[in-house]
Amino acid sequence: MSEPVSMNLILWRHADAENLPASLALSAQADLARELTDRGRKQAEKAAQWLRPRLPDDALILTSPAVRAVQTAQALSPTPRIVRDLAPGANAVTLLGAIDWPGTAQTIVLVGHQPALGQLAALLLSGQEAYWTIKKGGIWWLASRRREDESQVVVRAVVNPDLI
Repeated sequence: MSEPVSMNLILWRHADAENLPASLALSAQADLARELTDRGRKQAEKAAQWLRPRLPDDALILTSPAVRAVQTAQALSPTPRIVRDLAPGANAVTLLGAIDWPGTAQTIVLVGHQPALGQLAALLLSGQEAYWTIKKGGIWWLASRRREDESQVVVRAVVNPDLI
């Protein structure tokens, strides 16, 4: 019997970012421009150090266009692929539409935002969207596999930034 082929999807929430001033709270452009804090840069680097030795060389790094997400992804790869559909305000279905998973055997690292990442984790693991929380800088590593003609999604790892 052959070993099931596993396709990996890593959901990585952007690290700690600057607060948006109350006067700009409704400005989508200002939200997209928020940068990582010093703490966020350290979180992103620690997470990248944890991920790097575990990822295959051909892992695809996809990120939201928000500066804080791009900066988080750049801790892992200097040239992540920016995907507009991963921007703040996306939902789980939008995220799934932006990636070819589990259609590809390539490992995908998706750097994005709440609540969409948590909703996607809930949808893939339980079959229903729910408001699951992924902590800033947190990583949820999921794998899709086929066993006995049944598709399964399993959790390979959940790593919060305070644990690495």
